[in-house]
Amino acid sequence: MLVTETMYHIGLSKEDIKGVKYAILPGDPGRVEQIAKLLNNYQKLTINREYTSYLGEIANEKVLVISTGMGGPSTAICVEELAMLGVTNLIRVGTCGGMQLDVQAGDLVIAQAAIRQEGTSKEYSPIEFPAVANIDITNALIEAAKDLGFTYHVGVVHCKDSFYGQHSPERMPVKNELLNKWAAWIKSGALASEMETASLYVASSVLNLKSGAVLLTVWNQEREKEGLDNNTDFDVSKEIKVAIKAIEILIKNNK
Repeated sequence: MLVTETMYHIGLSKEDIKGVKYAILPGDPGRVEQIAKLLNNYQKLTINREYTSYLGEIANEKVLVISTGMGGPSTAICVEELAMLGVTNLIRVGTCGGMQLDVQAGDLVIAQAAIRQEGTSKEYSPIEFPAVANIDITNALIEAAKDLGFTYHVGVVHCKDSFYGQHSPERMPVKNELLNKWAAWIKSGALASEMETASLYVASSVLNLKSGAVLLTVWNQEREKEGLDNNTDFDVSKEIKVAIKAIEILIKNNK
């Protein structure tokens, strides 16, 4: 496929996003406009399948906002096609469920690395290869969260393909494997669980891209099990602000 062509899945061409190096990647198409409205000179580009895209500016640099859809396969497709169009810096803004008891609803999780309990990344690199964020993007996200005064955690997140395999493991034929691994991930220090970051990080490594992720904790099933206070929080504005400020920091540092 030529990079001058319109990408089959995301519906964008090189001309559409000429010179764009930075992209913000929410999973939900419904969040794209919400993010874009916080950028300067924003404009709608296209909607194709799960991929809704807007273009805007941060610190006089063009920035793409594009949804990846839900799960690893659609995320990797988006990463592949953005790479073909010349985008090199990717920040995922998503949601997660807390796994450690101190990771509460409303807290942000900056994913330094991800557990590869999903299938997409295995078609890029052997399972022994780690899913790790770019250190410059991770440091920019940490600096942004700190400057904005948000509660955040930095560490490893868990990635899976089956939402209900996590939340209803007892009814699955492989329940013993799911339950044993879940306990192992918690004991090993995994902060939260989600569905896209491992594929983003491994595909980015293979394609020589820089990527990172900031996630909003919406709930914590482990706190629920322990009978602790456990609210829900779906206000994604904090992670969006962190991603935008992190890009400002990256642009400044790169200059």
